[in-house]
Amino acid sequence: MTEPNRESHDHGALTPAAGRDVEHVGPVLDGELIDDTLPQPRGRTVPRRVSAWRRVADAAGRVWRSGPMVRARSLAAYRVRKVPQDVFRLVWFVVRGNWRWLVKFWNWATYADLRADARRARLAGDAEARRAAQELIRSDATARWAKLGIAVRRVVMTVRVAAPVAGVLWLVDSVMDRADMWPWLADVYMGADTVWSALTVVVPLLLVVVPVVWAVAAAFEGRDRSPGAGWLVRPDRDDADSWIDERMISKALAHLGIAPLDRFYRDGGELVYTVAARKDGDGTFAQVRLPLGVTADMVAARRSKLAANLGRASLETWPTKGDEDGVLDLWVADKGVLRGGAGGWPLVHDGQVDVFEGVPFGLSQRGTVINAPLVGVNWLIGGRPGQGKSAALRTLLLGAALDPTAELWAFVMGESPDFEPFRPRLSRYGMGMDDSVAEAATQALADLLSEMERRGKILGEQPGRPPKVSRKLADKAGLGLHPLVCGIDECHELFQHPKFGKKAAELAVRLIKRGRKYGIVLLLATQSPTKDSIPREVTRNVSCGAAFSVADQVANDGLLGSGKYAAGIRATELRINTDRGTCVAVGITDETFELVRTFYVPFEDGADDVTPVIARAVALIEEMGRAVESSARPQLDAAPVVADHLADVAAVLNGEKRLRTQVILNRLARHDPGEYGEWTFRDLTAALAPYGVAPVKSDGNKVIRADDVAAALARRDRDDAGSGADDRPGDGRDAGRDPAGTQGLLPDGSLPESPPSDLGEHGSGTPGTHRRRDPGSDRNRGDSGTDDGPSLPLRRPDGGR
Repeated sequence: MTEPNRESHDHGALTPAAGRDVEHVGPVLDGELIDDTLPQPRGRTVPRRVSAWRRVADAAGRVWRSGPMVRARSLAAYRVRKVPQDVFRLVWFVVRGNWRWLVKFWNWATYADLRADARRARLAGDAEARRAAQELIRSDATARWAKLGIAVRRVVMTVRVAAPVAGVLWLVDSVMDRADMWPWLADVYMGADTVWSALTVVVPLLLVVVPVVWAVAAAFEGRDRSPGAGWLVRPDRDDADSWIDERMISKALAHLGIAPLDRFYRDGGELVYTVAARKDGDGTFAQVRLPLGVTADMVAARRSKLAANLGRASLETWPTKGDEDGVLDLWVADKGVLRGGAGGWPLVHDGQVDVFEGVPFGLSQRGTVINAPLVGVNWLIGGRPGQGKSAALRTLLLGAALDPTAELWAFVMGESPDFEPFRPRLSRYGMGMDDSVAEAATQALADLLSEMERRGKILGEQPGRPPKVSRKLADKAGLGLHPLVCGIDECHELFQHPKFGKKAAELAVRLIKRGRKYGIVLLLATQSPTKDSIPREVTRNVSCGAAFSVADQVANDGLLGSGKYAAGIRATELRINTDRGTCVAVGITDETFELVRTFYVPFEDGADDVTPVIARAVALIEEMGRAVESSARPQLDAAPVVADHLADVAAVLNGEKRLRTQVILNRLARHDPGEYGEWTFRDLTAALAPYGVAPVKSDGNKVIRADDVAAALARRDRDDAGSGADDRPGDGRDAGRDPAGTQGLLPDGSLPESPPSDLGEHGSGTPGTHRRRDPGSDRNRGDSGTDDGPSLPLRRPDGGR
């Protein structure tokens, strides 16, 4: 085959066939003509559209999966599942609301409240209150029926006037055509038609709206008395347990298991809240009037169960007695708010103190700063070891140190360096467990009593005879009435000391009773607040008590006062270490008690904020041109003088044969107000009993006879002359002491050596013990080896220091 033939075969060329040309046609394809002049579609249109929809879908997916949308979806799903329960709850609210309205109407119609008052008065036997309640019922009924009669009368009068007018208008409209009426009459009928047309529209609408409004109002009246619409939200909200209201308190009280309270609730009673639950600092406060037969102490005794019912810890729930035994004061802390500390002391880096205004001590349970009082009060601080009592005492003394006019003494009855940084600011200081420290502390108490007597005389010489030391008087340096603060840590070691304990206890009691108004402050701290370690009179007369964690009721009441545990004021609830630095305090504010998170000024390894404060305090004194007293102990103005009760009685008899005891007490009070101002008949009798003198009856009155007193003086003089120290070698008693067996011997005769003469000033026990003081036996006994502070300044005859 030639090349042209092959090409013609491949391309359909014409070839001869039977004498004519035959055209070979290849495969047939469909197609269309395209005009390049027309605009052509873009090749990427579809992919771009798909991408835009994908972006929208992605955005919608992100929104759908976002946190708020997830919560909204879960809430919607939860509410859909709860639709039957919600419908039932709403129906129940409507029914209960109507029932409550019915009960209110019945109480109003039957005078239930007044009848209840009359019933309570009858049960209490108060006839006057019962008659008053019955009279109120009668007067209220009379007034009510009078109002009803007036309303009925007005309705009848309205009908009597309106009915004839309506009848005439109807009759005229029936017989006359309105076109023939006077224009004003036709307008009247037109207005009536308009009103009727409006009524035909409004009345059917009201028939639909009024039941709906009634149902909504009934549901609102019958709703649960809980804050917020709690049933409309999810049940696991974070603040679901933070609410404290009257409903929750009533429920908690209803499940305490107190029989009278249970009967009260079974009878349908409702508690009366004299103070509704309200926000009070970092918690909620409410005051409840308890029903008959229930006292606040009964509720306080079930404090743990009440705290559990309220969803709180015992430390966060404080039921106490209000102004009356039947009034409950309840304070409930916000959850967890008491776990934090009080923070730094406000005066660590800057500031000054006026002890007459108080010292920043800590935060109350309400979160407010407490300025603890100093002048005019005395303190007893206690608790288990390591719970913050020494730190609290240190805070009070630091505050007093920042008052340049204050003089500070400190004694630590143990080997503890807690108060070592105070040395530059202290006038007297002793630390240790040996007898010298106990002797120095006892001598300090005696010197404070002597200073108290001196200040009493100075006050009596001032214009107007002021009853107590004030800031104005304290600022007068020449008077020597500056605040004097004495702190004794581990004071139980002093009061239990075998040699000085009795005298120290007696001096402390006398100082606490009378020294506060003279600007003398005693601060005591102990870890053993028992009746054996702390004199009972100290607990009874101390003004401010602070109890850190204690073990039992005895220690609690030994620090805070008798009956505080039963009243619900309990430091036994404080947990060891967990609540370190937190104390229950009484007397520091006007409140019944305070739960105080005390400020902590660190003084430990690697942290010392006490020394800079003391340095600043010393600088303040120097800026005022004053100086801390020298470390040498100067001679006191006068040693404490013990009154001679028998001689004083003889003096006030004034030569009369006998006097009534009341007259003698009055004369003794004028003779020596400081010693006899608070004496009673019992004190006088006890003071004279050791001398064989006793009040006798004369003409129906108790009298003291001058012959008996003179005979007792003569006997005492004979005994003093015949019993000297030389006649009784080895006996530890001073000459002139009462015979063995009388009250007030101090120290005991069993001591191996003669006690120092200053212990013979005043015996313990009942007033009336007498020992003469040997002026020549006074000696300036130095304080312990750790003593680094001066005592009271000397007084010059011209009144200067």
